[in-house]
Amino acid sequence: MHTLLLALSFVCGLAAQTQPQSQPASSAASEASAKEEVAVITTDVGQIVIRFFPDLAPNHVDNFKQLARSRFYDGTTFHRVVPGFVIQGGDPNSKDDNPNNDGMGNGPRMLKAEFSDKPHVRGILSMARSRDPDSASCQFFIILQEGSSSRALNGKYSVFGEVIAGMDTVDRIVELAGRQVARTQRPAKAVVMRTVRVEMRAVEAGT
Repeated sequence: MHTLLLALSFVCGLAAQTQPQSQPASSAASEASAKEEVAVITTDVGQIVIRFFPDLAPNHVDNFKQLARSRFYDGTTFHRVVPGFVIQGGDPNSKDDNPNNDGMGNGPRMLKAEFSDKPHVRGILSMARSRDPDSASCQFFIILQEGSSSRALNGKYSVFGEVIAGMDTVDRIVELAGRQVARTQRPAKAVVMRTVRVEMRAVEAGT
């Protein structure tokens, strides 16, 4: 009888050891969303939240963060709007009252190109430059929609992030630009970036 009880006890104990352990809810939630540094662009028409791609373009990400932390972008505008293609901003010249010099300004440094195979699709953040591949500095653009124009940028401009919240704000910036942008690419009244800040926020995995 004692032998039978010991055998049953051994079998039950073995079964308990092989029982799969359920993952705590808090652990599963932390895997689904983890905190990381994002950029928060605050405008009068809403916020745009950007997730960075340091694995694709580490120098471009570091440059943007440094400029944001130094308040470089505060007061700059989205000076260029091309419906169906991009909105562009970040030029220090856009802080003055002369729209004719918008798009010609630079930051404190130039960046070596960090091209990748990441496609320019809706919401992608990429760095503007001149014909020189290593001339990116401070101006950036956000893709409005994928098309032949955006695909022409693939592998030729440095993608360093994507919008994870606030594409409705991006679309609103296009709406407010006025009809003449189809011809001039210059908004009637450019939307100002009141602040650009780097913050720690929870970001869902896969976004």
